[in-house]
Amino acid sequence: MDLNLPNHDPDADWGLPGWLYANERFFREEQDRVLRPSWQIVCHLNDIPKAGDFHTFDFLGESTVVVRGKDGGARAFANVCRHRAARLLDGPSGQCGKGGGRIVCPYHAWTYGLDGRLIGVPHAETYPALEMDKQGLASVQVEVYRGFVFVRLEGDGPSVAEMMAPYDHELAPYRFEEMVPFGRVTLRPRDVNWKNISDNYSDGLHIPIAHPGLTRLFGRGYGVEAQTWVDKMWGHLVEEPSNNPSERMYQAVLPDAPHLPPERKRLWTYFKLWPNQAFDIYPDQVDFMQFIPVSPTRTMIREIAYALPDDRREMKAARYLNWRINRQVNAEDTGLVARVQQGMASRSFTAGPLAETEVSLRSFGRKLRALIPQARLPRPPEGW
Repeated sequence: MDLNLPNHDPDADWGLPGWLYANERFFREEQDRVLRPSWQIVCHLNDIPKAGDFHTFDFLGESTVVVRGKDGGARAFANVCRHRAARLLDGPSGQCGKGGGRIVCPYHAWTYGLDGRLIGVPHAETYPALEMDKQGLASVQVEVYRGFVFVRLEGDGPSVAEMMAPYDHELAPYRFEEMVPFGRVTLRPRDVNWKNISDNYSDGLHIPIAHPGLTRLFGRGYGVEAQTWVDKMWGHLVEEPSNNPSERMYQAVLPDAPHLPPERKRLWTYFKLWPNQAFDIYPDQVDFMQFIPVSPTRTMIREIAYALPDDRREMKAARYLNWRINRQVNAEDTGLVARVQQGMASRSFTAGPLAETEVSLRSFGRKLRALIPQARLPRPPEGW
């Protein structure tokens, strides 16, 4: 990803114009310049623990599959047969056919090894142009960062490790590599633009106003900062008991996390990774969220929680209460982003001014304007 950020952004004090949140042409530009060249999380290595285990990921019309190899490594391929383009593996996860040792196309039984090599073609002698060593599965860039498996459809640019480097030392105590899935992947459709959701989850100013539960739990003083590729928000769990039963119980039962340093035992931290995914980190678990664009005005929120194995009753209760509290927060956010999406459609709205403290929104806008200069315009260009 070629992203040369200018030293001075003339629009730094302004948010993005409303037309970017519904325009079909701009959405196509985003796919090519922002989203396809970006890293996207697929799963954790502990989602695919055995050779032949797989996880699929659908993004921008492409189906990608991550497969655990016989050597223990994770590889990513286009989930497309090289013969007639049939989808190879179905469902969000599972194990490859033939005892997990190979991938067999359900259309004509072309067969691939877990390393993507084409190893079997029925009636191979009848294909004049067949070259077995050249028609293996199309590979997709893959990177494993602290146990999480990321893919990138195309392009280049910094690795996930390089993007996360400013905060890697903060993640180390949580032992991401040892975490296992807690629940299952859920998909929540929303009739809003993906940037609207991304903006909302990078906005600290609305929390004391629109999320009374979070304010009771973490107070009104959220920390917010932005590095080149990652935004961070954080807050400390307050000790004064909440008047809400679930929140008060979470405060009371959250057990000690012996692997965490004292300053993190009751700390919430949120890391938003450019452009559309985030880790929501609590002492008891980590929630992963991804804002997958479907159309200019439709987004799929993909999420799953991960946690270290812990059979303590207090930890089980804390994790249940965490889910219950976040369900209310999600409902509040759903209403907020719907309000904004509706307002973005008004011709009266161009772009709103940003506070100096809205560092995450400033950082996002700066990168988007650098990649797509038309994002500086108050109205769509002619023909858009």
